[in-house]
Amino acid sequence: MRLVVVSGHSGAGKSVALRVLEDSGYYCVDNLPVDLLDHFVESTQDSQQNVAVSIDIRNLPENLNQLSIKLDELAKQHDVKVLFLDATKSVLLTRYSETRRIHPLSQQKEKLSLEQAIDLEHKLLKPIKEQADYLIDSSERSIHDLSETIRIELEGKEKKELVMVFQSFGFKYGMPNDADYVFDVRFLPNPHWQPELRPLTGLDAPIKSFLESHPEVIELKLQIQNFIERWLPLLEKNNRSYLTVAIGCTGGKHRSVYITQQIGEYFAQSGHQVQIRHASLEHHQ
Repeated sequence: MRLVVVSGHSGAGKSVALRVLEDSGYYCVDNLPVDLLDHFVESTQDSQQNVAVSIDIRNLPENLNQLSIKLDELAKQHDVKVLFLDATKSVLLTRYSETRRIHPLSQQKEKLSLEQAIDLEHKLLKPIKEQADYLIDSSERSIHDLSETIRIELEGKEKKELVMVFQSFGFKYGMPNDADYVFDVRFLPNPHWQPELRPLTGLDAPIKSFLESHPEVIELKLQIQNFIERWLPLLEKNNRSYLTVAIGCTGGKHRSVYITQQIGEYFAQSGHQVQIRHASLEHHQ
C-alpha cells in the first residue's frame, strides 16, 4: 500500500492535490489528526488501496518530531511519500485577498495579521518541507497546470486517461443530465416508418444498412467524429475524468443507437477508453 501525506502552506493547493489523488484511485482524507494517522493506515491496509491524507497547520502535533517518527515507522511496512505544496508569500497574500478567506492561524491567534500568519506557518512547516519527497511550488501555476504537475510527480503520467462516454437516448423520455455535448439526429431518415424495420434497433444489421444507404447519415456521423477529434486534445488537457456525448432521436431506438454505437466503436478502436450506453432501449424491450 502506498501512503501519500499532503502538506504545505494554506492556500498553496493541498485541496487540488487531494482531488488529483482521488481521481487516481487513492482513498483520501482531509485534515487527519496526526495522532490518528497510524490507526487510519492500519484500518485501510487490508483493502490494498492506496491512501492519501492531508495534514496542515491545524492538526500538527506540538512536537513535530512525532510526525517524523510516525512516518518513519509507517515507511517500514508501506511506501510512504510526503508531498509539500509551497507558494511565495506575495502569491499567498494575493490569493487570500482575492478569496477573502481567513488564514487558519489568524483564527487561532486573533492578533495575527495575514502576513504574520503566513510567516509563522512558514516557520512551523519547515521541518515537514525538509522531509518532503516531492516539493511543488504553485506560485506561477494555474489549477490545471498544478494538477498536471502533481500527477506527473506522483504517478509518472503526463495526463490521466479521459473516459469517453457515448450515450444514445430518446427525446420522448428526456435528455440526460450529465451530457457535455448533445447531438439531435431526429432529422435523419427514420427506420420506424418501415414496418419490417420497426421492431429492430440501431444495433441490428438491417437498420445499419438502411441508414448507411442515406449519404446524410454518413456525413453527420463523420462530422460528429471530426468535432470530437478536433477538440479532444484540449479536453484531455483540462484534467477532466469523463467526456459524455449524448446523441438523441425521437424514441432512442434506431438512429441515435446506430450513430452512438458507430462513433463509440470508432474511438475505442483508436485506443481511447470508451463506454457505450443506450439509455432508452429498455423502453423498447
